Amino acid sequence: MIWDESVLEKSESLQPEGLCAVRSTKAARLKRIKPGYFNPPSGRPIFVPGFNWLQVLVTGLKGAPVLAHLCWWTTRGEQASQRRVEQGKILKQVKKLWGSKVIHIWDRGFAGSPWTSLALDHHLRFILRWNKNYHLVGPDGRKHAVWKISCGKRSWDHRMIWDARRRCHRKTGVLALPIRLPEDERQLFLVVSRPGYGRKPWYLITTEPVYHAEQAWKIVLAYARRWQIEMSLRFTKSEMAFESPRLRGWEARRKFLLIASLAYAFLLSLLTNTDFLFNLISRYCHRTGKWSRDSSAPLYRLRLAISRLWLSFRPHSLPSLTSG
Repeated sequence: MIWDESVLEKSESLQPEGLCAVRSTKAARLKRIKPGYFNPPSGRPIFVPGFNWLQVLVTGLKGAPVLAHLCWWTTRGEQASQRRVEQGKILKQVKKLWGSKVIHIWDRGFAGSPWTSLALDHHLRFILRWNKNYHLVGPDGRKHAVWKISCGKRSWDHRMIWDARRRCHRKTGVLALPIRLPEDERQLFLVVSRPGYGRKPWYLITTEPVYHAEQAWKIVLAYARRWQIEMSLRFTKSEMAFESPRLRGWEARRKFLLIASLAYAFLLSLLTNTDFLFNLISRYCHRTGKWSRDSSAPLYRLRLAISRLWLSFRPHSLPSLTSG
């Protein structure tokens, strides 16, 4: 079960109900220093009007993901709420539905003792990417920043791991150590994934027992599936136009986004039928270019194929109730 947070940016809007300050990811991309430009912008983040967004997907190590939860919340107005309150509500629902049948995967935005202790109190299985400067208690019983705990220790094993984001193989090392939180006596395990020179390692803490390299690789590969939700967020913003509704009322906008979420969940469900998917895309969204053949974008082509299928075979209009 993969959790991730994002924002819906409405940088040009002021009147819609429930707008709050959100950190702009678009501005962060535009502020990157380019070669040949000698007046770099300031390093402070830029905040714009928008809404907070939380999404949960359920997936395995293979196969298509399934949309489990989508919600939007704000920190201002009559619908004002807090981040941890919204996350705690979803955590209780997930605990009631699935219990310990799933492993929760959280990014660094969830890192910290309060959230980790809450997950332990609910007896959840999880994999959490830890911030390298946050402290943990290592095998020696002393509190260190997490990067110091594994510093100087050799990797147990090395493999060539496929980097789905940059589309290349990387020689990656893995190491695991027993740790615990500074305020908690319950044991956890720290799995360190080292992707080689020039790349930052992953520091993953988990409730799963890790005593040898094969168990450590399972943790690393499970966390690598988190890229699925990043692709999901990009698709919903670009193809499903989640940032485009022009509605001033909070409830009207939320209902409109939920309808779009149903359409998105329907597209995800079609990915499980590979024969139908291949035939539909081959006929109504055929591509011959090398880039299109090599790139993996089934959802984008599936949406376009269904749109063309709809235009080719329009459904018959229903007779009016007042006619005849």
